[in-house]
Amino acid sequence: MALRLNCKYLEGFVSENEVKELAPEIAAAHGFLYENREQAVGNGYHGWLTLPEDYDKTEFGRIKAAARKVISDSQALVVIGIGGSYLGARAAIEFVKSKNYNLTAKDTPKIFFLGNSLSPTEITEIADYCRGCDFSVNVISKSGTTTEPAVAFRVFRKLLEEKYGKAEAAKRIYVTTDKAKGTLKALADREGYEEFVVPDNVGGRYSVLTAVGLLPIACAGVDIDALMAGAADAMRQYAVPSLEENDCYKYAAIRNILYRKGKSIELAVCYEPDYTMMNEWFKQLFGESEGKDGKGLFPASVIYSTDLHSLGQYVQEGRRLMFETVVDFRTPKRDLIIEEDPDNADGLNFLTGRGMAFINKRAFEGTALAHTDGGVPNIVIEADAMDEYDLGRLIYFFEKACAISGYVLGVNPFNQPGVESYKKNMFALIGKPGYEELADELKKRLG
Repeated sequence: MALRLNCKYLEGFVSENEVKELAPEIAAAHGFLYENREQAVGNGYHGWLTLPEDYDKTEFGRIKAAARKVISDSQALVVIGIGGSYLGARAAIEFVKSKNYNLTAKDTPKIFFLGNSLSPTEITEIADYCRGCDFSVNVISKSGTTTEPAVAFRVFRKLLEEKYGKAEAAKRIYVTTDKAKGTLKALADREGYEEFVVPDNVGGRYSVLTAVGLLPIACAGVDIDALMAGAADAMRQYAVPSLEENDCYKYAAIRNILYRKGKSIELAVCYEPDYTMMNEWFKQLFGESEGKDGKGLFPASVIYSTDLHSLGQYVQEGRRLMFETVVDFRTPKRDLIIEEDPDNADGLNFLTGRGMAFINKRAFEGTALAHTDGGVPNIVIEADAMDEYDLGRLIYFFEKACAISGYVLGVNPFNQPGVESYKKNMFALIGKPGYEELADELKKRLG
């Protein structure tokens, strides 16, 4: 089954004629991805476009073999990376398995994601846990010099070598990095670590369907064949340039129309807590892709009904800055039937025999109606199930929509020049050689 775009909650906000009027801009964006690639900014990073079919099948087999080894010899896997080097993998594991994955009984290792902050508390807590069990490390970095993952890898490499000795530790380190250059590549070659490739033509936030995401995902027991199959079907479906036939392009058009009407925030919404990290992945994908040149929607996220009791008031009656993009699943992973209470102390006996899925669905419908009545448009993307196949479809849907939407917006959807600004300041303030002049300037500003 395909994903479905439900536009019934857009009545009064976006008309079909407005969507049709944007068709030439969508067609031009489509051309940048297919017919006129040489004219497109960021055209060196279009590799994700055909990745679901055009991927290294030999490496894919090695990923599955490495995952089997980790599952057989490790009680924990420490995944070290930041941004696109961890968000997609963590999102996929929690989507298919559970946000409580590490707490559930299973035959696969606990998976910890580090190197995405500079918190000493976080690193030492996981290090203390790993001292008491067999563990492996998957470090993911194009260069090997990004501060957050480099620090974490230094700590856990030492921990492995102390626990197993250098030779045995090397068999528990899996490196995902550049195929030919960089500090991490050189280290892996020298020490004999098993290596996987970050493709040159796939940017970090589009890399979940490469070894960057697939190795940790497979180590959690997720079916990566089904994941790729869903993405491949989406790739074929969303290659059609027609807005009438392509819900992915229609979504890109609608969000641009709402942006031009003054909506500056896109609120990603789901009613399943296991989708929380997918929202985080969504925020990086769209935030880094569109937020430049003084343009772009600000991506935010909520999980309902939880956040209806915290942000719900603002969404309902605050400034009319936003629209909501809701991902709605037809079938939950599990359901729970409400049983009768003889005392009916909570007054809920009218729900006897009903499933929690029914209640959750009515919560979504009631909220969508209330928010649209309050001036907040709702785009709804309907999926069948929270499984590997539909996840592959969703990943490709959002990647394609982001690229098209970015080109319509008039920005390069594949670079992130602003990310470097904080790094330069941080390097100067921690005393990295070569940043002395900037350090003096910053220290004066900080007093």
